[in-house]
Amino acid sequence: SHEKICRYIAKETESVVVSVGYRLAPEHKYPTAYDDCLNATLYFMKNIEHYGVDPACIIVSGDSAGGNLAAAVSQTLASRSDLPKLRAQILIYPGLQALDFNLPSYQQNQGVPLLFREHAAFYVLQYLNGNASHVEEVLEGSHIPADIRLKYRKWVSAD
Repeated sequence: SHEKICRYIAKETESVVVSVGYRLAPEHKYPTAYDDCLNATLYFMKNIEHYGVDPACIIVSGDSAGGNLAAAVSQTLASRSDLPKLRAQILIYPGLQALDFNLPSYQQNQGVPLLFREHAAFYVLQYLNGNASHVEEVLEGSHIPADIRLKYRKWVSAD
C-alpha cells in the first residue's frame, strides 16, 4: 500500500528506502508486527555494506500503526552499542498511547476519517490481543487502574 510513496521519497531524497511488510492483526497479534520490523531493521543494519548506505544516515519512519512500530524499534535500538546510531525517527500521525482515548486530540478528531476515535480503540485491541469486545471500556478509560493512570499522568494528560 505504500510502495508509491516510498519510491517517491527514495527518488526525491536520493535515498535508499526499505519498506517492511510486517504481518497484521488480528491474525498476527502483538508482538508479531514489532518483531517483523525490528528483525528487518536489524538485518539491514548488520548488512548495510551490501546496500551502499552510510551507517550515519539511517532513519526509521512510519505512519499510523507503523509510526508506533518505528518508535518502538527506535527505542530498542537506542541502547545497542553494536549497531550504528539512528540519525532520526520520523513519525507520521503515530499511535503512541492507549491509556486515554479522552485526551483533547481524540476528542477534537473523533469524527475525522480515517481514524475515528472508536476505530482507534478497536484497532489497538485487535493489535494487542485480537479481541475488540472491550472497546467501550477502553473509550471510557476503565481499562487502566487508577494507580497506573496517576503514575503516567505526567506524560499522558490533557495538561
